[in-house]
Order: sequence, then C-alpha cells, then structure tokens
Amino acid sequence: MIGTDVVVAAPALALAVVVGLAVHEWTHALVLRLAGIDHTVSYLPGRTDGIIGLLTCCPWAVVEPRPTGREPAVHLRAAALAPVLLAVPVFAAGFGGAIPADSPIAMAVAIGWLACSVPSPQDFSVVFYAHRVLETEIAADPNATALGSRAD
Repeated sequence: MIGTDVVVAAPALALAVVVGLAVHEWTHALVLRLAGIDHTVSYLPGRTDGIIGLLTCCPWAVVEPRPTGREPAVHLRAAALAPVLLAVPVFAAGFGGAIPADSPIAMAVAIGWLACSVPSPQDFSVVFYAHRVLETEIAADPNATALGSRAD
C-alpha cells in the first residue's frame, strides 16, 4: 500500500507547486492593490508552443508593479515579501497535528506549498532596492510612471 501513496504523492506535489506559484503571485498583486499601486499580472510570459514549452518557460507568472515614484518603498517591500505568509497555514496545520507525518501525500502537498512561500531572488531584489527605483523614477521624470519593475 505504501507504493500507491508514493505514486500519488508525486502528482500531489506537482499540483501543490502549480497552485502555489499562482497564489504566490496573487499575494504580490493583493498587497500592491491594497497599497494602491498600479500593476499587471501576466501568466506564461514568453510561452512557446507545446507541453514542453509550457513547462520550461520561466517564469510561469509575473507581477509587474508600475509605481509613480511617489509611493513609499515599504509598500513595494511588503508586496515582495507577502508570499512568506503562505507558510502560515502549513505551519499552523503542522503544529496542530492536522498534517500526519506518516502520509507521503500530505507531506508532499505541504512541501510543495512551502516551496512556493519562499521569496524569489527578484523578490529580494525589490526588498533591498525598492527605494533606488523610486528615487530614479522621480529624478528621471517627475511625471513618469515606472515600467519594468518585477516582483515575481
């Protein structure tokens, strides 16, 4: 019986990662929306044809904030770190005993979800350099809107 659990755990892990990646980007977008910062969400940018192209295109989703340069940098930083909150339900369920340690399927889903709660290198770049981007936008053109910033 353990063999079937392990076989089912692999697709469960993959599904948790796919859903988790979408939710990861949605958390960025939610914080940007709450902060009043204009943004776009793109799914499968740069996608090529076919299943292999779909699976190998990176990233699978992108949130691009378009700040005016007058927003506080803390809003961009909060949006960049928001996916960390995805770990809260997994840790709460784990400490509460709702995730059995002897179930490979439950563990695979928890691990896949936790993997999506880790901020990406681009997220950390936004955390450390958000103020520079905002200052550059104001210095370059006080009336311009920043384009190309990524929080994915």
